[in-house]
Amino acid sequence: MKPFTYVAPTSLREAHQVLAKAKGPGDIRALVGGSDLVDQMRVNRRTPSVVLDIKRIPEMKRLQWLPRSGLHVGAAVSCTDTASFPAVAQHYGSIHESCQLVGSTQIQNRASMAGNIGNSAPSGDTIPGLITFGAKVLLTSPRGKRPVLLEEFFTGPGQNVCAPDEIIQEIIVPPPPANSSGHYLRFIPRNEMDIAVAGVASMITLDRRTHRCTAARIALASVAPTPVRAKAAEAVLEGKQITAALIREAGEKAVEAARPISDVRGTIEYRKELVKVLTRRTLRLCLDSLGQKVD
Repeated sequence: MKPFTYVAPTSLREAHQVLAKAKGPGDIRALVGGSDLVDQMRVNRRTPSVVLDIKRIPEMKRLQWLPRSGLHVGAAVSCTDTASFPAVAQHYGSIHESCQLVGSTQIQNRASMAGNIGNSAPSGDTIPGLITFGAKVLLTSPRGKRPVLLEEFFTGPGQNVCAPDEIIQEIIVPPPPANSSGHYLRFIPRNEMDIAVAGVASMITLDRRTHRCTAARIALASVAPTPVRAKAAEAVLEGKQITAALIREAGEKAVEAARPISDVRGTIEYRKELVKVLTRRTLRLCLDSLGQKVD
């Protein structure tokens, strides 16, 4: 591990003063739980000159539900606190589920969704569910703030659109449409403390009268260089009454968005099969939550 300076500001103004001195990409890294960052620094995968502990900044600890703007989750809010927040369980099923899958219980008490996003690993468990609900990240810097749609945030494995002087301030998730449901499933070799071989989040909105699907969102993890939406699979469902045959077709179409690799956790073929299975299962879970039965 290379030497670094630890800074723990107590306000955004203090954080901005530090960020203004950033010398280039990766020079300053934000710290919340550190479960990814510290391990990466130990093997010199990340070599920041400054580690910016954001846990003492009030704006970073915001956790609020507003009917008009939706869910606001500060960058320093732990996965445990997010999952236990009533509005998350009530409105955002896939986010509620995924926050309880990040490492062990001890890690969930430290890690945050913003940390998961900032690490930008294709396997981040909290990311697909956030994408399906149209989440944005609010970036802050000495130059001001800018919102970025989460599905447009990632540029490659471990890479994103953050400028050297920017950090995530909060995640904003719009209110879900009426009569909608979202779920997330992943496959890992062990029960916990493992990286997903594949993960799928689905969100469905149904018309209460006709029971037709008015909106569908499907996002994949661990099967491409970045988390990715399966738009061809979504198109299979939208505007139709969802049947078992359509669910199977959506599973097949979801694979078109996947660009997996073979590694120690699974082959390309295995990951593609998992995408099919997990897509079908998450769609059925969404329909079950909405009281809609399929053959």
